[in-house]
Amino acid sequence: MHSRKTSDAGIFLWMVYQTMQKMDLDAAAIFANVHLPDQPPDKFVRRDNSTQQRFWQAAEQISHDQDIGLHVGANVPAFRGQVIEYLFLSSPTFGEGLKRTVRYQALLTDAMSFKLDESNSDYMIISGLTHPVRHYLECAIGIFLNFFKYISQDAFSPLEIWLPYNEGACSEEYQKIWKCKVQLAQTEGAICFDRKLLDQPSPAYEPELLKIHEHHAKSQLELLDKHQLITEIERILASGLLESGEFDQNCVAQHLNRSARSLRADLQLINTSYEKVIAQYRERLSRRLLSQTQETIDQIVYLTGFSEPSAFSRAFKRWTGETPTAYRQRKQSAFD
Repeated sequence: MHSRKTSDAGIFLWMVYQTMQKMDLDAAAIFANVHLPDQPPDKFVRRDNSTQQRFWQAAEQISHDQDIGLHVGANVPAFRGQVIEYLFLSSPTFGEGLKRTVRYQALLTDAMSFKLDESNSDYMIISGLTHPVRHYLECAIGIFLNFFKYISQDAFSPLEIWLPYNEGACSEEYQKIWKCKVQLAQTEGAICFDRKLLDQPSPAYEPELLKIHEHHAKSQLELLDKHQLITEIERILASGLLESGEFDQNCVAQHLNRSARSLRADLQLINTSYEKVIAQYRERLSRRLLSQTQETIDQIVYLTGFSEPSAFSRAFKRWTGETPTAYRQRKQSAFD
């Protein structure tokens, strides 16, 4: 069983970048830690969730703020222009919109799995808000709280928030930011709110538009599944295919039990190609081997599937602007 790579909608990183700049944080230095330039990220490109640990660790160190995720999340404006917003607005009530958000939550992030608990007669629970990176989770909670407040015309207010770790901000800081009681060391993260809000009607309810938005959400969800194809290709490359030299598109398609034509078509649907997937994988592998191991350049050439050192050097300089040797010296000297 292979682990599924998780990702977030590009809109979130785009909003975080804008928010950090408005907060006078050194966004350039923070984003450099995940190899992103000092410019607004493309809001239409999903982002690998595995970089969140490194991103928020850098954010805390550079900002000198131990509660950086909490503070950034509080300042991020409600996300707009996404299919989730349209589903909410065209649903008959807040509760119906919320149920659709849970159903299509993977369009926002598949790094968590939201659930609605309606067992209590007084309040509702949105659970499943669990993530290994505290700052990421607290920023995400802040983003959702701001969105719910916007979509409910300021009616939404949390009664209590549960967090799945033992140490967080002080209770006064949580109260100041989220304006509710916060319980640490819970089984999973959750937001509790008054269940009466479920029946609040949406002033923009439109049945025909709802059908259109739901159809679009389903299509987007199907497209998201195709992104997992890249993970499968990378898994095959990592299994020894790359160093064997037998990694052309036809060969990889055979390993996936499909035709090269269908592989090409599915990659086009997610705005990429087999050549781009290969190049990006080789670049990441090269960076890791040069910065974290003592493998010789000749061995790295072999492991990354290049025919000769000169071809590897040309490709690496095109990717990074540096020679492999200069990159290794710079990266490894930082840990001396």
